[in-house]
Amino acid sequence: MKRLYGTIVPIVTPLTGQDTIDEESLERLIDHIADCGAQGVFPCGTTGEMMYLTVAERKRIAETVVKHATGRLRVFVHTGAWNLKDTIELCRHAESIGADGISVVTPAFYKLSDRGLIDFYVTVADSVSGTFPIYLYAIPQNAGNDLNVSVCEEIARRCPNVIGIKYSFPDFTRMQNLLAVNGGKFSVLAGPDHLFAAFCAIGGDGVVSGCANVIGKHYTAIWEAIQRKDYELAAAYQRRTNMLGSVLGSINSIAAFKTVLKEEGIIRTNAVRRPMENLTPEQEKKLLSELEKLDYKNVAA
Repeated sequence: MKRLYGTIVPIVTPLTGQDTIDEESLERLIDHIADCGAQGVFPCGTTGEMMYLTVAERKRIAETVVKHATGRLRVFVHTGAWNLKDTIELCRHAESIGADGISVVTPAFYKLSDRGLIDFYVTVADSVSGTFPIYLYAIPQNAGNDLNVSVCEEIARRCPNVIGIKYSFPDFTRMQNLLAVNGGKFSVLAGPDHLFAAFCAIGGDGVVSGCANVIGKHYTAIWEAIQRKDYELAAAYQRRTNMLGSVLGSINSIAAFKTVLKEEGIIRTNAVRRPMENLTPEQEKKLLSELEKLDYKNVAA
């Protein structure tokens, strides 16, 4: 089964001025990400405003990405939804269109026991073929539910197609312990951008980086340094991406990513799906000015 590695980009969802999916901009974004050297994309994730999209919109996005990215980038579609029925529908759809795999966020809002979380993922894993790879996705600060090591161990034992996890809370100890799941065969991806270099240095498989929508070449530089085991250089690149990331995430990172991508002509509008908020004109001006001052297009350690 295919796994994810390196820089995985949770792509933003380009919208038209009429609040519909902008497929042309989405294809340009895929081209941009491939040109920056990423290894994969993760459509309809948190950065893609997943919970503000309809099931039909998410299917359309997945179809566009799979068709346009195949052969250049691995595509793992995020299929977690507000309820189990929609989640299973999106999982089966992703497999049917030829995605490389899926990722499924924990159920949100209502607090579940470990038993409830295990039951959820076993049901999801059973809804697709046993060879279709699945990544768990934990983002407890948003979803309200977390995945501990013992829960992941039980899910991996019962579901051979659950091959890894994207862990998006900055708990380095938890991430390190997750590497031991399934006899050390569990693929673990860092959600926090700033832990990319450090986590991969101890055996992590990569990062799922929202900032890589905009500054992807910087993440490629980190990954290439890691592959050469030049951890000092990787750390230097990491410090620079951390500085740029703090600017991009200072107000609303999704709106910021779209603002920069629009400025560069990659997407046509920087609209976000309401009730998410756009940046004000003043905030946009400040964002672009600060990035220019940091020479953000220049990949240098």
